[in-house]
Amino acid sequence: SDAARRADAAGFDVVEIHGAHGYLINQFLSPISNKRTDRYGGSLENRMRFALEVTEAVRAAWPAHKPLLMRISTTDGAEGGWTVEDSLVLAGELKARGVDAIHTSSGGVATYGLKPAPLYQVGFSKAVRETGIPTVAVGLINSPEEAEAILQKGEADLVAFARGALEDPNWPVHAHHALDGAEYDLWPKQARLRIRDKDRVLGIRQPA
Repeated sequence: SDAARRADAAGFDVVEIHGAHGYLINQFLSPISNKRTDRYGGSLENRMRFALEVTEAVRAAWPAHKPLLMRISTTDGAEGGWTVEDSLVLAGELKARGVDAIHTSSGGVATYGLKPAPLYQVGFSKAVRETGIPTVAVGLINSPEEAEAILQKGEADLVAFARGALEDPNWPVHAHHALDGAEYDLWPKQARLRIRDKDRVLGIRQPA
């Protein structure tokens, strides 16, 4: 909760609780890693307890008008681990406690049994979204067109990128341009004239 208050004081608009990828919350959720015999281990209800207590504390400290997200590993991708069905139950509990959207990733506490491939986690986002809470799709979404299709098909409400944006800091501008954004002012000045001239020469669009 202290971290949420500091984030608000620093001017951040959104907070995301990281409950995925083998970090502490994920370790409590997964039966692979959670071997506790007290009220925080054993049943699904008990294994969810820590995640829900963290959520309640952060939501109480974070302004009500600002979105709160939770990132989860929708499945461990391993036998005897956390499942998509478990995530659907968790999604309902998180929504009831004021989480505004769930960021649907996977894996982290065991050897991952699913083979990563383009769009391989989008199905997780769609499944969780069907519980009535907005979702964020992530994972090998490689093009603006793929991202837009996910949104248009109702498989997610947001699409997240990390490595692509690190590789190309202008990725959002490329995406805007690829999806028929006509404005050139978004481009850095060093590239703006080149992009305009290339579009004109190739007949992609005729800049004003």
